[in-house]
Amino acid sequence: MTRYAVYALPGALGAADAPAGTALRAAGEGWYARAEFADLTTDPRRYGFHGTLKAPFRLAPGRTEDELRAAADAFAAGRSEAVIRAPRVAALGGFRALIATGDEGDLAALAADAVRGFEPFRAPLSDADIARRDPARLTSRQRELFAQYGYPYVLDEFRFHLTLTDPVPDDRAGEVDRALSAHFADLVGVDVPLRAVALFVEAAPGAPFEILSVHPFSEETSA
Repeated sequence: MTRYAVYALPGALGAADAPAGTALRAAGEGWYARAEFADLTTDPRRYGFHGTLKAPFRLAPGRTEDELRAAADAFAAGRSEAVIRAPRVAALGGFRALIATGDEGDLAALAADAVRGFEPFRAPLSDADIARRDPARLTSRQRELFAQYGYPYVLDEFRFHLTLTDPVPDDRAGEVDRALSAHFADLVGVDVPLRAVALFVEAAPGAPFEILSVHPFSEETSA
């Protein structure tokens, strides 16, 4: 069954986007293409280079893709740009990601609004969905958020990041960290504006997530 997601995608507007955004997106996709680390980028490649705003969901009964795209237009039209401030590579729970090192208030607000704003489009989780998340390993607050929004790492549990690897084995950590440091050396510390949200779609279970549509923030507030 088809799933959708609402993502922050640096460089989503192509040549019309900020140079820092297009450069970061190119670097992220270039990292995924590196053959020597293909075994450690399986999930990131499938989900695509992005920062999660609304995690993958199936459409609620009675909702349509056209309605979702219209909602994304309306969501974006009332927003100003957010900024990934001074991104750097970091280890998060064993995997590697780009994270912001400055104030994340605007990113957190963007994500919180997306989580709540697109919630009417999310179908309830199935029993299998719940079992895969293994709620017993979550904190009580994460279980509460998971029950309410279908994903545990939202609102006060949110941390903006752009995933670069699957969990990295200890015996490869040094190799991977050195390669990441060199690959992103020219971009680390450079503020990256986010000027749009993107809808991604997974056409069938296990298929790659692909860009469905890009929804620019209003020019008046992102100039």
